[in-house]
Amino acid sequence: MQTKPTDISLPASRREFIKKTATVAAALAATPLLRPTVYGQAPSAGKVLGANDRINVGFIGVGGQGMNAHVNISSKNASANNIAQVAVCDVWSKRVANAKAFIEKAGTGANVATYADYRQLLERKDIDAVVIATHDPIHAAASIGAMESGKHVYCEKPLTRYLGEAFEVHDVVKKTGKILQVGSQGTSAAAWHKAAEMINAGKIGQLVWAQGYYCRNNPKGEWNYPIDPEATAATVDWEKWLGPVKKRVKFDADHYFRWRKYYPYCAGLLGDLMPHRLHPLMLAMGKPEFPSRVVSLGTKNVGTDKKFTPPTYERDVPEHVELLAEFPSGVSLMLACSTVNARSPGFALYGHHATLEVGTSGERLELKPEKEFADEVDPETVEGLKPTEDIGAHHANWFDSIRNNKQPNCGIDLAVRVQTVITLAEMSQRLGIACNFDAKTRKVTTGDGKEVKALTYGTLELS
Repeated sequence: MQTKPTDISLPASRREFIKKTATVAAALAATPLLRPTVYGQAPSAGKVLGANDRINVGFIGVGGQGMNAHVNISSKNASANNIAQVAVCDVWSKRVANAKAFIEKAGTGANVATYADYRQLLERKDIDAVVIATHDPIHAAASIGAMESGKHVYCEKPLTRYLGEAFEVHDVVKKTGKILQVGSQGTSAAAWHKAAEMINAGKIGQLVWAQGYYCRNNPKGEWNYPIDPEATAATVDWEKWLGPVKKRVKFDADHYFRWRKYYPYCAGLLGDLMPHRLHPLMLAMGKPEFPSRVVSLGTKNVGTDKKFTPPTYERDVPEHVELLAEFPSGVSLMLACSTVNARSPGFALYGHHATLEVGTSGERLELKPEKEFADEVDPETVEGLKPTEDIGAHHANWFDSIRNNKQPNCGIDLAVRVQTVITLAEMSQRLGIACNFDAKTRKVTTGDGKEVKALTYGTLELS
C-alpha cells in the first residue's frame, strides 16, 4: 500500500503531546472513573521501598509475551525477588481470566484483581511497579501514567512506537525519579558490560565500528501466530487496543494476533527483533550516544505470507532489514536482521588496536589484537559469562534497582538513544532518505539541512 508523508512534527512539549492524544483519550474515557492520567500533573511519589519490603506488581498486557515471559517467569522467581503478583489487565477477558487463575494457582498472589483498562489498575495505591507487555502504541501512555501515579515500570521493547513519545517518557522518568527498565534482556548478560569495561579501559584502542545481527528463517512467515476463534469484537475491547493509532479498522483477528506485521502497530523487525541487539551493542560501546546519521533498507521479496495456510494478509513490514548508524564520536554500527535467512555475521566491536568478538549468547569474549599492535595488546579470552536473553535475570535487575534506587541495565538513558536509532531507521526505510539527527534540538534533517518531521501517528497512511 502506498504511503504519503504528512507534515506532523515531533512533539516539542508535553502540551503539544497532550493536544495530539486528547481525542483518543477522550474516546477511551467512558466513565469518570476511566479518565486518563493527566500528563503534566504533580506526580505521586509512591511508596518508598526498603531492602526487605515486598514489591506489589501489576501486569498490563497478558497475551503471549506478557503471560509467558512475565507473569510465568516472575511467578517462578517471586520468592527470590520478594514480590507479589496482585493485578492483571488486558483488553481480552479470556487473557485476564487465564492470568488470574495462573497466579492464584501458583500461590504468588491471592485474590488477584482484574482490569480491562490499565488506567484503573494505575489508580491502585498499593501497586508499586507494573510490567507493560502490550503492543507498541500503548507503551508511552501506560509508562507515563504509571510513573506519574508513583509506580516503577518494566516496559517491553521497544520503548515506544515513535520518537516523540520516547522523549515524553524520558522526561517523565527524569521528573519522577522512577526506575524504568526496557525489556531488552540481553543487557543483563555479563559479556556486554565486560566489553564496555574493556573498551572504556582502552584495551582495543579507539573504537571504530560494531556489528551484530538477529537472523531467523521462517518459511511460513514470521509472526503468523495462531488465531484463537474466541477473540471477537464482542470479547476484545478493540478501541482500547487501537489506542492512539490513526489507521483505524474494524476488529480484525489477524491484526490483533499478528500485529507485528503491520506498520500502524509496529516497525516490524526494527521494532521487534532489532532492539534485542541494539541495546546490548550500544551498551558495549562504552559511552552510548544519540546517533548523528542513520540509513536503513528493507526488502520483502521472498513473500513468505503467500505460503501460509490458511491465507493471511501480506505484511506491511520487510522480511529483511539492514541498518547503518553513525555516532558523533565517529563510531559506526551495522546490524542485519532477517526472517528469511538464518546465517549470521556474529557480534564484534572493532577498535584501532584490537577487536572484541562476543559469543552468540553473550557467554564469552575474545580480545584479538591487530597484528600492527600485537606487541602492545595481549590476547584475552573471557568465558563462562552469564548468557544473553535471561528474562528472569532482567526482572531481578529491575527489582534490585528499585530497592537500591539505581539505574537498571536497560534504563531510560540507553533506551531513548536506541529508540532514536530505531525511528530514524524506519524513516530512512519508508521515506527513502538518510536521516541526520541533532540531539540538542531533537530535529531530523536530510544531508542538505532540510528538516524532516519525525514520524508519529497520522504522518503516513499506515500509522
